[in-house]
Amino acid sequence: MAFDALSALRAAGNPVDLLPEEQRAVLGQLSEEEVAVLNSIKERLDAASDNEVEGHDLKIVLNASRLAA
Repeated sequence: MAFDALSALRAAGNPVDLLPEEQRAVLGQLSEEEVAVLNSIKERLDAASDNEVEGHDLKIVLNASRLAA
């Protein structure tokens, strides 16, 4: 079975469904290793928070042309 990057990102709690279709298409082409890196970063960011309700939103904007290179 082929690797499904979006499913793996989604399963790790990454809000990929909130991204524009163009960005989802780029993320969908990531390798297992690239997904593992993104998920690892998310885990570290989650661990760094104090698990209280935070009043700030963080928006990460990915440059699709740089990811595709």
